[in-house]
Amino acid sequence: MRRITHDGVLVVGAGLAGLSAALAAAPRKVLVLTDAPLNHGCSSAWAQGGMAAALSDGDSAEAHAADTITAGAGLVDPAMARILTEEGPAAVGALASLGAPFDRTGDGAFAQSLEAAHSRPRVARVKGDQAGAAIMQAVAVAVLASPHVAVWAGHRLRGLLQDASGRVQGVVAEHKGALVEIIAPATILATGGVGGLYAVTTTPPELTGEGLGLAALAGAVISDPEFVQFHPTAIDIGRDPAPLATEALRGEGAVLVGTDGERFMSRYHPDAELAPRDVVARAIHAEREAGRGAFLDARSAVGAHFPTEFPAVFAACMAGGIDPRNQPIPVAPACHYHMGGIATDADGRTSLAGLYAAGECASSGVHGANRLASNSLLEAAVFGARAGRAAAGEAGGETERLVRLVAPSLPKPALAALRNAMSRDAGVVRSADGLARLLDEIDALEALHGRSASLAAARLVAACALVRAESRGAHFRADATTSDAPPRRTFVRWRDLISANAWKHAAE
Repeated sequence: MRRITHDGVLVVGAGLAGLSAALAAAPRKVLVLTDAPLNHGCSSAWAQGGMAAALSDGDSAEAHAADTITAGAGLVDPAMARILTEEGPAAVGALASLGAPFDRTGDGAFAQSLEAAHSRPRVARVKGDQAGAAIMQAVAVAVLASPHVAVWAGHRLRGLLQDASGRVQGVVAEHKGALVEIIAPATILATGGVGGLYAVTTTPPELTGEGLGLAALAGAVISDPEFVQFHPTAIDIGRDPAPLATEALRGEGAVLVGTDGERFMSRYHPDAELAPRDVVARAIHAEREAGRGAFLDARSAVGAHFPTEFPAVFAACMAGGIDPRNQPIPVAPACHYHMGGIATDADGRTSLAGLYAAGECASSGVHGANRLASNSLLEAAVFGARAGRAAAGEAGGETERLVRLVAPSLPKPALAALRNAMSRDAGVVRSADGLARLLDEIDALEALHGRSASLAAARLVAACALVRAESRGAHFRADATTSDAPPRRTFVRWRDLISANAWKHAAE
């Protein structure tokens, strides 16, 4: 196998977290590996709502942190929430200085939208629903212009390299069908979430938790993998991935109605359409299961302004035969964000020396059981930069005798079967019977195809969802709808997960 030595920071993934890490690691040399071209295959570029931050005179980092903690249903790490919200305004300002064209008010201040579970409008946006694409365009241009950063597209993560002590010394990547070892003193995984493990997702379907799975197989501590957020309002037009009707529409006054045209959210929560995402997702799921249907009606709230105010939503609807100016939009919950991931500290360090993680594949504890709307891009920028700065100080170690951890790929038909099983049994509503059935199917797929990183990620979600016999945040158990137990986070290693009574030990 060909071997390349990189004397600097190795970043795997080119979403906002990965590119923020690359920029922040300067002047240390950085090599960014990405399977897809820049601004393709990452959730950051698809984000619609914007970035939440305390940018107005009447807002504060403390208020933003309080909303973050409340949304997280008892599992948010308050110290991490403070870092996110205190450093948030500067992160938004830094992106604006790179050229991200945030919407402005007449006096030049950031225009801010109201989204669910925020106590006030604080989401900086771009042309209504263009934030992710515009931010990523600005950051990608900055990265390509940075002399300390090299970007290698067409390189897919296939494995990790470890020395005898377990320290991560780089990765194994696949390029044009051949495997190559890339050795580096510091490796940052910024490989995105697990949306591609679900049959209905709003994320790029190639994001199947491979970074998470490989880190787990290498021995890293994983935290809160059972917490998967389902966006309530994916546009239900039969596309894979499902296009998203941004939450900002509900912030502007769009309402949820059934086939009879009557609003239903007031039956589920006093905040109606602006209730926390998990509540709205379950309400839509229940209405659809009952045969009453669910539609987002923005005719009065947006109407004729759709093409200019929410161009991405308008284009997706029109492509699916829906004109949102005069028709309600059919919606359904879809896998949208993974709160769990590789456990990290405030600087992205994992439990394995030499390995860092940032963005959706990481779990710092800032999201808890339910991510607050529009905190994801903010987390990617804030904690991605912190990981980049920390990783730049790594000196590396012995590289003569390294062990390759390379996981097999999961064939497309097997992945399709897994996606259906995950949506059925680890989706918006879960139960012990369904999760046990899902684990049996994962066992069967693993027996046929080997222990792929995607199967490892799916097992983490399913096993830890089974052991959490309560409903909390985005994790809802139909057989345990209430929770009287004190809040506790999940921390698990792979060796515990695959023991004889795997899921019984998953949260110990």
